[in-house]
Amino acid sequence: MADNLSDALKKLKLASADSTTDSVESCLDCLLKALAHNNADASEKIQEMGVLPLLPTLLAPQSSCTPKVANIIAEVAKNEFMRSPCVEAGLIPPLVQLLHSKDHEVLLQTGRALGNICYDNEGRSAVDLAGGAQIVAGHIKSLSQNTDPDNGKLLTVFCGMLMNYSNDNDSLQAQLINMGVIPTLVKLLGLHSDNTALTEMCLIAFGNLAELESSKEQFASTNIAEELVRLFQRQAEHEKKEMIFEVLAPLAENDVIKLQLVEAGLVECLLDVVVHTVDGVREEDVAQLKTASDLMVLLLLGDESMQKLFEGGKGSVFQRVLSWVPSHNHQLQLAGALAIANFARNDGNCIHMVESGIVQKLLELLDRHVDEGNVTVQHAALSALRNLAIPVVNKAKMLSAGVSDTVLKFLPSEMPPVQFKLLGTLRMLIDTQADAADQLGTNGKLVERLVEWCEAKDHAGVMGESNRLLSALIRHSKSKDVVKTVIQGAGVKHLVVMATSEHMIMQNEALVALGLIAGLDLVGAEKDFVGAGLVQVLHKLLSDEMSAPDILNQPLGRTKLQLLHSSALDLFFSHPPPEPLHKEVQGLAFIDVVSKLRSHENKTVSHQASLTEQRLTAQS
Repeated sequence: MADNLSDALKKLKLASADSTTDSVESCLDCLLKALAHNNADASEKIQEMGVLPLLPTLLAPQSSCTPKVANIIAEVAKNEFMRSPCVEAGLIPPLVQLLHSKDHEVLLQTGRALGNICYDNEGRSAVDLAGGAQIVAGHIKSLSQNTDPDNGKLLTVFCGMLMNYSNDNDSLQAQLINMGVIPTLVKLLGLHSDNTALTEMCLIAFGNLAELESSKEQFASTNIAEELVRLFQRQAEHEKKEMIFEVLAPLAENDVIKLQLVEAGLVECLLDVVVHTVDGVREEDVAQLKTASDLMVLLLLGDESMQKLFEGGKGSVFQRVLSWVPSHNHQLQLAGALAIANFARNDGNCIHMVESGIVQKLLELLDRHVDEGNVTVQHAALSALRNLAIPVVNKAKMLSAGVSDTVLKFLPSEMPPVQFKLLGTLRMLIDTQADAADQLGTNGKLVERLVEWCEAKDHAGVMGESNRLLSALIRHSKSKDVVKTVIQGAGVKHLVVMATSEHMIMQNEALVALGLIAGLDLVGAEKDFVGAGLVQVLHKLLSDEMSAPDILNQPLGRTKLQLLHSSALDLFFSHPPPEPLHKEVQGLAFIDVVSKLRSHENKTVSHQASLTEQRLTAQS
């Protein structure tokens, strides 16, 4: 075979120079046989013999040899090491010109050749330069209505070519989107759903394009949701379902498409997958269960799609998802808890769910995972409880149900995501609930853990939530016992640091808490106030109006700053400071700063400034 190939290559070089069609065709036939026998070896030989640069002259549109030459290029370009040489041999421009041909075989082999050269190679740039993608996109559009089997093969090749051309290349994918390829491919999927090869190629193309955010709007303007759901319902094989899942996941990130998928019946398909795989032990069953339940949770992230499935808390889908929470399967427990968290995104839903007893199911789930320690389930269940605790009417009910006791079981957790949700849940629960804040605020172990987490600089979310909960315990309890517990637990310094936060809401929460500490146990907190530099912090905050014009130019910003000034003045100067603090006040010329605030536009701030100035003057 090797000798025959060498002879054929030598003859081809001679014949191409003489343009002898018969002898060229016989040489091409020999090359195709050699490539079919051992593609890599034959391709290497073709490269060594310098045949590639001869091929452009053999790609004449009217020549009978052209389909075979294009076929040879397609076969050769299956090898990664041959793609760059194909580009360097100048094969792209004549191949792109052949896309104007009316001959079916020429188009088929040319599409294959360009598609193979483009695969993960700089050939894409050459095809782009020659305008090949536009021509192929035009062919797909004009051929899409034709359901002839031969036409289906050509469409498959052209779709594959565009897929290889744009794969993992955002700019080329954007180019195809701008050409309007997406609506054409969606039509193909609907008209050629019986053509397995073409359907798979469309799905792969969708998967590539759907990753680009700019594609979502085009997809949303088509009936892609109906087509994908219809296709999914017809599939029995795991691999085919997985292909559709890979398209659905990125598309379902778009809220408009979420709703379209729900209306097209995807949820019923997903629930059916769950039923058939929940007890499966095969790897593919586990994978399908995870994909289906994850996609279900994703659909619930859209406000409209979520509310449609909630159906006032009486929807069958909502009820089915709730049944996942007590499941023995961790994946379903996780998905069920996440689904509840997603349903709990408005007060009406939250109130209904608490009334219907969902809290108890979540508490039972958490109890099962105190020892088992599945972090994702813990995190999801705490997320759901946190959301449910937001409406004021739910707080007392959830506290009575023992939510805080269950949540506190996870205090030993060393996992930041669990810590973060634990803190957020407790903070929501005690908001306006004085008794609960008092009970938790005098829990030494909780305060000790909060102080520890206030120093978790590697986890900003945990650190921020710890500070906010520490402040909330004081603000909502207004209890001297809570203040003493915080002082004894070394929490005061963290509240002083919190008062310097870049977030105004946190600054104000800290100042209000510090004000309560000063009012309830100033003597006990004096040492901590001095050590943490509270006076310097207040001086800076009260001086900030002069250095924050960007804040003052916004109405909301002015309101927040006024609140800060009011809190800062109230915090300290409403209470006669002990000697060490008094000396610091005098040393920083506080009276000058306070005097300027007497003319503040906010009456509360100006009034407090006047009182403070009088007190400072009397004390000096």
